Formats: sequence, C-alpha cells, structure tokens
Amino acid sequence: MERRLAAVMIADVSGYGLHSRADEEGTRARFQADLHELFEPRIAAHGGRLIKTMGDGLLIEFHSVVEAVRCSVEVQRAKSESCGGVVDEQRLEFRIGINLGDVIVEGDDIQGDGVIIAERLQSLAEPGGIVISGTAYDQVEKHLDVDLVFLGEQRLKHIDKPVRTYRLLLDETRAADSKAAPGRRTRRWSTLTASAVALGIAVGGVTWWRPWEPAVEPVAAQRPDLIPPDKPSIAVLPFANVSDDPRQEYFADGMTDGLVTELAQISGLFVIARNSTFTYKGKAVAPRQVSEELGVRYVLEGSVQRAGEEVRINAQLVDSLSGGNVWAGKFDGTLADAFALQDEVARGIADALALRLTPDEQTGFGRKETTVPAAFDAFLRGWEHHRRTTPEDFAKAVPYFEQAIALDPEYGRAYAAAAMVYARIYVWRWHYRLGISRFEARTKATRYLRTAQKHKTALAHQVAGLLSEADWQHAAALAELKEAITLEPGDSWSYALMAFVLTSAGRPVEAMPHIRTAIRLDPHSPSFFMYVLGLTEFSLDNFEAAAAAAESSTRLNPEDDGSFLLLASASGQLGRRQQAEAAIARFNALRVGRGGTVATISTCPPLDLARPEDSDRLYQGLRLAGVPETLLSSDLSGRNKLTSYEVRMLFFGHRLRGRMLDLGDGHEAIISTEGIANLSGDWASIGGGRMADAEVRFEGDEVCFMWRKTASLCGVVLRNPGGVSAKENEFIWLHGDRAFTFSQVQ
Repeated sequence: MERRLAAVMIADVSGYGLHSRADEEGTRARFQADLHELFEPRIAAHGGRLIKTMGDGLLIEFHSVVEAVRCSVEVQRAKSESCGGVVDEQRLEFRIGINLGDVIVEGDDIQGDGVIIAERLQSLAEPGGIVISGTAYDQVEKHLDVDLVFLGEQRLKHIDKPVRTYRLLLDETRAADSKAAPGRRTRRWSTLTASAVALGIAVGGVTWWRPWEPAVEPVAAQRPDLIPPDKPSIAVLPFANVSDDPRQEYFADGMTDGLVTELAQISGLFVIARNSTFTYKGKAVAPRQVSEELGVRYVLEGSVQRAGEEVRINAQLVDSLSGGNVWAGKFDGTLADAFALQDEVARGIADALALRLTPDEQTGFGRKETTVPAAFDAFLRGWEHHRRTTPEDFAKAVPYFEQAIALDPEYGRAYAAAAMVYARIYVWRWHYRLGISRFEARTKATRYLRTAQKHKTALAHQVAGLLSEADWQHAAALAELKEAITLEPGDSWSYALMAFVLTSAGRPVEAMPHIRTAIRLDPHSPSFFMYVLGLTEFSLDNFEAAAAAAESSTRLNPEDDGSFLLLASASGQLGRRQQAEAAIARFNALRVGRGGTVATISTCPPLDLARPEDSDRLYQGLRLAGVPETLLSSDLSGRNKLTSYEVRMLFFGHRLRGRMLDLGDGHEAIISTEGIANLSGDWASIGGGRMADAEVRFEGDEVCFMWRKTASLCGVVLRNPGGVSAKENEFIWLHGDRAFTFSQVQ
C-alpha cells in the first residue's frame, strides 16, 4: 500500500440537487462546461491532476499546496467575474475545500483521511468560497495576495482530532503590511457593533426599519420538498460567542437555544428547530442560503458577550427576500437578567413581524425559569451535553442538572431535563453504556419527573409521554404529547414522539402528518425522526419508502441497531436479499459488540409495534431477510455448540458472569469442582434471584441446574462469535427462548 503527502482539493456544486430538479440536462451541461472551461485549464497551469469527478464534485491532487490554493482562487474569481455582478438563478456556484495531508494511493485514485478532511472542509465553505486546513495554511500563508479568517478548530465527521480551519477572503486583497494572525478568530461582535452604531441603536434600545407585510411570501429558490408555512417563518442561527473566554461557547449556545424555545411558543410564528439551525454553527453562511435550505423567509443572527456577570446580546433579523434588516437590537444586562434579555429579543421580533400574541403568550414573556443565576449557568452547561444526544454526553449532563437542582430546588426545567436523560437511556436501551440497569434508569427518570410535573413545561410532558409509550399506555402518552404541543407548538420533538406513539398504537395514517410536521420544523432531521418515518411507512405497507427512511437513519446514526433491523425487514419485504443481509450483519455486529447475541425471530424486539399484526409484518420481513427462528435453528448452533466435556471444563471450578443486554441485569454462577453451583440474578429466576447448592447435571446436549431436587433449569451452551471477555458475552446458555450471555471470569 503506497502512501504519500498530497495537497487535495475538492470542489462541489452548491445546491446541485435544486438546479438538477429544475433542469437536469441543462444543469449537467453547465457542470461539464465549467469543468472543461473553468477548472481543467487552471488545474493544468498549476501542475494539478484531476483524479475523478464525483457526481457534482471534483477530486484534484497537487504536488504543491501553494499551487492548489492559487488554482482555487483563480477559479472562484473567474467564476465571479464571469457573471459581471448579475444574479443568474441557473449559474452554478462551487464550494472548495483544500487540505495538505497523508493519502493512500490505489491505482489512479487516492483515499484516506487527507481526502476526507478536504471533503469536510468543502462543506464548511460558502457558495463561491474556499476553506483550507491548518496544515495547508501553515504552508501558504506567506504566498497569497488574499487575507484569511481563522474559523476555529472544527470537529469533522470520522476525524478523531479537531482540525484548524481558515476561510479565504476573496474580495479583499491583502495589504502589504497586514497579515492574518495565526489562530486569531475574526469576531462577529465588531461587525454587529458597527452596524448598530451606523443605524443609531442606543444601548438597551431597539429599532426596526420595515414592518412585516401581511401575506406570507415564498422564500427565495425554496426547495420543492419544503412546503411554505402559512405564517411568518424564521430560523435562529447560533449566536456567536464574542466573549474573551472561548469557554463561554456553551453560554452563547444556551442563549440561542432559549430564544428558539421562546419563539417556538408563539403560535403565529413558524420556527425551525435548533437541531437544524445548529448545523450552521461555525460556518460563514448567507441568510439567503439558510432561507433556501430551511424554507424560511426570516433569519435571526447575532452575538453574545459575557464578562463575569455582565451580558450583552446583539441581534438582527434579516429578510431573505430583500437581504435587508427588518429589525435589530442591542441589549445589556447581568446573568440574573438572562431571561429578560431573551424576552426583549423575542418581543422585538414579534413587534417587527406584527404578530398578535395570545394572553398566555403575553404572560409567557417575563416568566423566569429560575431566579438563581448560578443554577441557570449550571443548567446551560448540562444542556450543552444533553443536546448532543450521545450516551457519553448524557452521562456528563446529569451532574450539571443535579447541580442546578441543588442550587434552586424549584427549577422545574432542570428536573425535566434530568428526567429526559434517564427516560431516553431507558427507552433507547443505552444503560449498558452507563453501567446501570434499565430498571435503575427508569427509577431515576420517574423520580425526577415527579418533581418536574409540578412545573408546566413541554419537556416534562414529553418525558411523561415517552415513559407511558414504553409501557404501551398509548392513550396516556398521546394526552401528554398533546399538552406538550399546546405549550410549545414549534417543538419538533413533540410531533415526532406523537407520530411514534400513533404508529406503535396501529394508527400510522394519523401518525404521518405529525412526522411530516416534525421534519418540516427540522429539515436537517435527527436519525430518530427518520426512524419514525420509516416505521410509519412500514406500517402502511410502503416498504420502498420505509427502506429509504431507515437507510437515511442509519447514515445519520450508524450505531442505531433498531434502524438496521427495520431496514432489513423492509428490504426483505421488497425481495432485496443482499441489502437485507447486509443490514442484519450490521445489526448483529452492533448487538454482539454491546454484549448481546445475533438476531433471531425469537429474540428480536418488535420495534415498538404493539399490535400483533404489525409485529408479524416485521417478523415476516426478517424471515425473508434470512433471519433464523432461534439460535438452535441457525448455522451458529451447529458450528458453536459445546460438548458436555467442553461445558464441564468451562463450568466446574469456575465463576461465570454475564448481563442481559436489553435489561442490564447481571447473572452469576459460582460452581465447585464437584459441580455444585450457587446462582444469582436472572440465572436464579425461579429462586427469587438466588439459588444455593444447585447440582449441575448433563442431559444429552443440555446442561441443567437441579435445585432442591425438584426444580430444574436446562439449556444448551454455545460459543458466541464476536463475543469478548470485556463484555462478558463469549458464551451463551440458551434456556428456552432466553439467551444468557456470559464469560468465565475466574
């Protein structure tokens, strides 16, 4: 395998799908023209090599990173000059990413992290823009006639360490005596302050220049799959942290999150969910681009500056149709005034858009979640981890929520947040990642929820709905989620959970509008939304759409075993055996890697489908995918069944221990050299969790535990391919349809 250092450029067309849907043949012709007339001559002039085209993108290798950047600058400037400043809706714009890094050479192709980083950098660039990595910057900084802006260290998908990133300012030629200081971030604070001064905004004051006009106009070049809302629509971009302390990033994010939540409570306003708007965090994006990609007319952007207890918020509301400001404001206060500052911004937007607020919405302004600033600060630190929705971050979030509760025992949202963490751990079976049982997760969720319900929050109703659904109490779950939607009509999760419950209850026709609403509110939807969409389509016998949604969910979250199971069943129903088997293989790898066993009809979960006819449809698809009925009816049994001699050597004189993956409950057997066993946990279910002095006997292929000469537990012992001692799942004791995984630990 050959490796070498290379300068890698990736160029990709911005919004190619939109262009193609409008004029597929014309778009392809314009792409080919740009390739041959714009790129190829400049690539050759700078000693580059076009490796391949990738649909609407180009992969190019250069021996010199300086030449790679010079080539990209020439391309983008030539492209810009060719339009002469005239807006052409058919004109293609390229995003370019450049990295200097190690690549793997395979024939005429190159692969590896060096290429992946260039691809990720391209996605950070604005249309017509260029973003380069820190390794490229270190080589080219002294050789360019343009300035660069440090965008910070970015965490890129599938790249372990953060990558320094820089944006080229193509419209600004570098002055002879100026250099972009390495590692210095250009702050949006100065830009917003300058705008505020120019427009005569007084401290704590607010001005707007154009009231909202009555009819809801279509956004510019809106994606055809984004249905225009019947009310004013807005996306709140992550506010920039312009504090001197970069560790205040969580505070800026928390204030943004709070604004999204507050605006989402206004029934006359359509608000994009924070999950979608935060995909633009750290990126230089124009309001028009956000409008096109999210299907909204208005974009709110701003900054947060914090120095000790002092807080300043700058905000401006942009109309994507005209590109002009509708409203702007600057607000000063203390940490204790945080909720009041958010209210001021929300009121300014409501007034600028001439929104009529209901009495409850009017009362909502000025309502404080907590009067203890330190509790609010602790909550925001926990919320920063909570919103990432990973088991590791959930574990980090809980101590902050507990700290907030300790500082203010009346902080209802902190209780609700802690309850939601444990509810998701319980429902999504993440307990194995936190080293607790599902029972413990459920107990803690219930305890926090009990206090959270004394305070009226949509989050508390979501938790109650989720736990009711886990018990298949569908009516109670739907009632809770209806209340959540009433309190926050713009919260996408309430609609997604409503669809989830309706589908589980066998009402997929009613579920579909809710999941569609959730996805419209959150166009960059999380994997759970796509899973729910797939489950709903599957319940409607729309297997093609179900497979597409499930596959999308697996791409968004490759660790979600449930989506792979749904994909396998839908593919089985469609007769796509190869795709179905690949999905099952991934499901098996995930389950065994977590301490479980491979899929069988008798052990697979019904994927939250409560009605027998719905779960039967699921299992029928899995059978068509080749999933065996039981572990004993599969090839695994023939290849991995232990003989009585092997079992004797494994059991006698040893301590065996394991854990049931779906429950998290442990089981243990301590067996003497004479074959007398003391069992505990699930292994001793008939003895109330403990069975002493059970005799080990062999009956054919089975090993049995005889207790008190009357009760007997018998099962076959198998090797568990892929099982490891660290997960205590190297072996399986199969008792009926229950598979007890275990390892020899002593």
